[in-house]
Amino acid sequence: MKKIHLLILKSFIRPFVVTFFIVMFVLLMLFLFKYIDDLIGKGFAWYIILELMMYASATNVAMALPLSILLSTIMTYGSLGENYELVAIKSAGISLVRAMYPMVIIVSILSLSAFIFSDYMLPVANLKYFSLLYDVRQQRSANLLPEGVFSSSFPGYTIRVEKKGPDGQLLYGIIIYQKDEIHNNNIVLHAKEGRMYRTAHDQFLVLKLKDGVRYEESGDANGFNPRQHLMRFRFKDMDKKLDLSGFKLTRTNQDAFKSAFQMMNLKQLRDYKKDTQHHIDSTNTAQLRSIMPIMRYFVIASNVKSKEKYVPGKINVLKDLKLNEQLSALSNAASEARAISTMVKNNSTVTADEAHDIRRSTVEYQKKYTLSVVCLVLFLIGAPLGAIIRKGGLGLPVVVSVAFFLIYYIISTIGEKSVKDGGMSPILGMWISIFILTPIGFFLSYKAATDSALFDMDLYKRYFNKIFKRKEVPSN
Repeated sequence: MKKIHLLILKSFIRPFVVTFFIVMFVLLMLFLFKYIDDLIGKGFAWYIILELMMYASATNVAMALPLSILLSTIMTYGSLGENYELVAIKSAGISLVRAMYPMVIIVSILSLSAFIFSDYMLPVANLKYFSLLYDVRQQRSANLLPEGVFSSSFPGYTIRVEKKGPDGQLLYGIIIYQKDEIHNNNIVLHAKEGRMYRTAHDQFLVLKLKDGVRYEESGDANGFNPRQHLMRFRFKDMDKKLDLSGFKLTRTNQDAFKSAFQMMNLKQLRDYKKDTQHHIDSTNTAQLRSIMPIMRYFVIASNVKSKEKYVPGKINVLKDLKLNEQLSALSNAASEARAISTMVKNNSTVTADEAHDIRRSTVEYQKKYTLSVVCLVLFLIGAPLGAIIRKGGLGLPVVVSVAFFLIYYIISTIGEKSVKDGGMSPILGMWISIFILTPIGFFLSYKAATDSALFDMDLYKRYFNKIFKRKEVPSN
């Protein structure tokens, strides 16, 4: 038994590691394709890109781990079946379920590790990933002076370069508009050519301009003077220094992102749900207490003035009041009713938003459990499925595993959206994919234990041939 268990474990570990890194690589490529425009051309250091990719890889574990377990399990048992090793195991009197014991232990360890990762490490990875991605996307382009475009990258300046030299440093046809405090273009520079370079530590961009003209329009401080003066002078050489501090990557305080549910662990999600629900209940109770006296006020006041005992359900409570008193009472009542309606609507909007946040926090709370459970469920599907199809490698197992993973992903996505919209309970919505796939896993395990030819195409061809032969009418 030890040799058999060791054989199965060796057959599983290598495909699992390979498929895990392949899936992580594919998901990372999808991330790069999605944000390639935000990363290219902004002058980031190589370690910034590497750090962002590392955090993106950590956030993809929740999708890569279940898929790699399913794929590697199908490959392992498919390869054992293709090489008739499962037949030898069964001929030795060892059932398929007993041969799965070491795999169950390994997958259980992986599931427990996935739960620990999602509760302790994933919130930190999400916090660093989303904060860094936000700062990267806010970063301005490092292409400071593009050709033929009026660039406003530098505050207080609008610069246009007609053409650049082959080295990208030589400039031709330079126009610079410099703005004053009230954003008027009072200074304009024209230069036939120039050269740009950066100072040490990228603090400033220096433009060495040649053969140019400087125009300056002067006026009073209010920007209005009927006798403004225009000054013009020519220059052979001029240096223009532009500040590059705005092009350096500035990091936002990560505390601004900690309120997102992806950045919370189980304890924080429980505390948030408890506090938010308590706030909703206390707000509704306080509103009800403030409304009830106002609702009874006019009825009681009207009955007191008419010196009648208040009778619930009585309609005409203003009959003994004078006309002006009735109009005043009705006007006050309408004003109070509008105030109550506005207060109820505002509270209803706030309560609806808080209830939506509670559902979103519940989704993240349940995800930490479903990630570990779905690893076991997909293993329960993959092991018997590989024993049935008896095909190893990256051919048919990839197709089958992707199909089952898509079923899981689509159902879980629909359930998650229904929970967030309030159309389904959190337990049912977040666990519906597991509820559907678990019976399929038990069914496939039963078929594999009974040596069912579930995916034997020749069996189905013979079955359909018999059906069509029965329907043929014999000719005379």
